[in-house]
Amino acid sequence: MTAGAALDLLIKKLPSKPPPKTKVPIEDSLGLICAEDIVSREDLPQFARSTVDGYAVKAEDSFGATEAMPAYLGLSGEIIMGQKPDFTLSKGLAAKIPTGGMLPMGADAVVMFEHVQTVDATTIEVLKAVVPGENVIQAGEDVKKGERVVPEGRRIRPQDIGACTGIGVTSVHVYERPRVSIISTGDEIVPAAASPAMGQVRDINSYVLAAMISEAGCVALRKGIIRDEYVAIRAAVEGSMEDSDAIIVSGGTSVGTKDMIARIIGDIGDSGVVFHGVSLKPGKPMIGGVMHGMPVFGLPGHPAAVSVCFEIFIRPVLDLLSGLVEKFPQRARACMKARLSKNISSPQGREEHIRVVIEQRDSGLWAVPLLGKSGLITTLVKADGTIVVPLNINGLEAGTVVDVRLF
Repeated sequence: MTAGAALDLLIKKLPSKPPPKTKVPIEDSLGLICAEDIVSREDLPQFARSTVDGYAVKAEDSFGATEAMPAYLGLSGEIIMGQKPDFTLSKGLAAKIPTGGMLPMGADAVVMFEHVQTVDATTIEVLKAVVPGENVIQAGEDVKKGERVVPEGRRIRPQDIGACTGIGVTSVHVYERPRVSIISTGDEIVPAAASPAMGQVRDINSYVLAAMISEAGCVALRKGIIRDEYVAIRAAVEGSMEDSDAIIVSGGTSVGTKDMIARIIGDIGDSGVVFHGVSLKPGKPMIGGVMHGMPVFGLPGHPAAVSVCFEIFIRPVLDLLSGLVEKFPQRARACMKARLSKNISSPQGREEHIRVVIEQRDSGLWAVPLLGKSGLITTLVKADGTIVVPLNINGLEAGTVVDVRLF
């Protein structure tokens, strides 16, 4: 089964219900998912204002003005920043105005200081004509009353927070962050602080997964290291169902005597195992399942496979659980184009993800493959991103332009 088909099948098995909502101060909303459309209760700006330092004028008074034949205007007064002008601009007059200043009644444009010369204390020369509305933001031009400013389902960004405060919104409804349990399995796994004996390895995957879960805007719950015993793993999974929205089990997915994850998912879940094994390298033994509406994933033990499987399968599901509505369905991270530095062979019928380093050369950007076994964590640390060799080709030739998905 292809990775895309497996993901689609899993998503179809999940219930389509929105996450719980909560209300937070706008300053605490960064990175959270907006749970309701934020609609402006007022125009922004509430008044016409200048976008430059200059002189507020009636545009028609400047028509035809050039450096050779300037238009002469009298000075009516000066607009004070933060105050409403207490006069109306009459024909043939101009008023000095700062950037952001409110236009007086009667004015419809602003001439920049650079296009004006002072004749004396009461008269200026306009050296360039302006049209109505030039150098002016009209009332409601930025946001109109009743307009949607931030849509439901958007991950709130700094500029969204600025827009909200600009219209007086100081608190917002957001979806609660999904909670994701991480269960590490394996008799050979020991805590990161321990000194492993021969044949043992420190726990890497739970820390990598916790960081990726946090980066995805969710809450990571590391449930510890569980021995390769059916009863122990099942108890950890069932316990995690009580305080989680999704469960990730690291290890125990390859074919062998200690392969119990698929069996546990099948024994607990109503939908059970949705897929077991995909056309993917690294990550072929990946498991995806649903237990009473809750997604559960069985990941291979190799760190490189964990990272690849998280991006392909788990992050899209967490986005769904978060209430995120993406503008771009690919859910792709930032990409950049580069030329492949060497030939890459790949078995046909399997989507392969290759780690690469980006090098800047005189001829441009080059993607240099970091070829190594999926159990090597250092290749992930050294890599800038990955490239994908599609299912039905035997590899890529050196010099091919590839898309590098940046970490």
